[in-house]
Amino acid sequence: MTFPDFSATGATDPSRGPSHARKLRHLGGASRVVALVVVAALSLGIAGGATAVTQLTGNIETADMAALGTNRPKQVLPKDPNAGTPLNIVVMGSDSRSGDNDALAGGGEIGARSDTTVVMHISGDRSRIEMISIPRDSTVDVPSCTTTDGATTAELYGTKFNAAFSQGVQAGGEVADGALCAVKTIEELTGVYMDGFIVVDFAGFSSMIDAVGGVDVCVEQEIYSEEANHLSLSPGTHTLQGQKALDYARARKGPGLGDGSDLGRIGRQQEVMASLARKVLSQDVLTNPSKTLKFLKAVTGSLTMNDELASIDGLAGLAYSMRNVRPDTITFMTVPNEYDPNNAANVVWTDEAVQLWDNVKHDKPLTDDPDEPSADPSGSATEDGTTGEEGTGTDADSGTGTDAEAGDESSTEPTPAPTEIKQAGEEAFTGADTTKVCG
Repeated sequence: MTFPDFSATGATDPSRGPSHARKLRHLGGASRVVALVVVAALSLGIAGGATAVTQLTGNIETADMAALGTNRPKQVLPKDPNAGTPLNIVVMGSDSRSGDNDALAGGGEIGARSDTTVVMHISGDRSRIEMISIPRDSTVDVPSCTTTDGATTAELYGTKFNAAFSQGVQAGGEVADGALCAVKTIEELTGVYMDGFIVVDFAGFSSMIDAVGGVDVCVEQEIYSEEANHLSLSPGTHTLQGQKALDYARARKGPGLGDGSDLGRIGRQQEVMASLARKVLSQDVLTNPSKTLKFLKAVTGSLTMNDELASIDGLAGLAYSMRNVRPDTITFMTVPNEYDPNNAANVVWTDEAVQLWDNVKHDKPLTDDPDEPSADPSGSATEDGTTGEEGTGTDADSGTGTDAEAGDESSTEPTPAPTEIKQAGEEAFTGADTTKVCG
C-alpha cells in the first residue's frame, strides 16, 4: 500500500455568506484528539481487510482542495531520494448543531468558530508525529478565500484566527469551506505547505472516547464549569466517558480552570489527546476486534476530509507506514505566543514561531535549535530536547555506595529523584511524559 502523492492543487479563498450557511462551532479538544485518532484507528483497520476499509471510508465526507488555487507555499521534499515525504495535515473539530451534536454542545455561543486548530506534522521517515496547537485567539490577517462552490470572502485584518473558519462556512455553507479557509490562512501565516485537512464533530469525538472505554485525566483541584454542561470533577484521577470527556475538553471558565483563557484550555486538551493516544495504542484496543470496529466506525462516521487523504489507498497506506508509532514518538506543542499588546484578549506569535515553522517545513524536530550542538548519538538527549535520564537523577547509581554493599543496617533505601513534570500547553511534551501528578 502506498500513500498518494498529494499534488499542489489550489486555494484562493471565503466571505460573509448566505443566510442558509450552516451554523457550526469548532472544538479544540476534538481537533487535537482526532489527529492521532485517525492515524491510530486506521492502523487498526488494515487488519480488517479491504472490504471493511471500503465500507468505513465510505462514511467520510470529502472535499477537493482545488479551491486553494496554485499560489501556495512550495512543498519542500527531502534531499535524500530514499527518504519518505513528510506530511502536514490541518486538524479541526466542529459542531454542526445537527442531530446529536446540539445536545452534546451544552452552553455557549452558536456560530461558525474554530476554538482550536492543530497542525499535525508526520515526519518523512514516519518516526515522529508532532501536534502543533494554534490558539484560536491569535491575532492574524485572514486572506480572501474561495469556497467549493466558487464564492469568495473579503480579507480580514487584525482579527482572531478562528474567524478564518467562520468566514469560509458563512460563505459556502459547508464544513469543508471553513476548513479550506483555515488551511489557506495557515499557509499564508507559516509559509508551510499543507497536504490535507480533517474535521470531526462533537458526536464523533464523544463516540470515539466511548469506543475505547474512556480516557484517564488527572485533576489537581476541584473543577466546575457551568458552560460545559455543568461539568464537576473532584481532585484525583478520573476515567471520563464520551460526554464528560467532551465537556472537559471544551471547559474554559469556572473554578479550577485557571484564568479562563484559551491557552489554559489548550493544555487540558493536549492532555486528553495524549491520554487517548495511550489508550488507542494499548494492546487492549489493538487486539480487541469489537473495540477496533466500534472505534473505526466512530471515527470515520464523523469526519470531513480532503479527497486525497480520504481515499482508501491514502488512509491505508498512511496507517501502514505509521504502524510503529508509540506515545513517546508523539509530541504536543503550542505555537510560541505572548499577549497582544493591542488587545489583551488575544495573543500574537513570537519570533520563536518563525523557527518552529521553519523546522516543520524542513522536517526537523519541533524544538531543534540551529544554535545548539547536535544531540549525542549515544542517545543522551531525546527528540524534545530533554535529557535521556529524565526522572532518574544525575547519578543512576546514587545510593548504592560501599555502606549499602557492606550490608550496613543503618543505611536507607535510595530516595528516587522526582519525575520531571512538563507543563502541557506551555512547553513541548510527548505522550509518555508526565504533565500532572495525582495522588
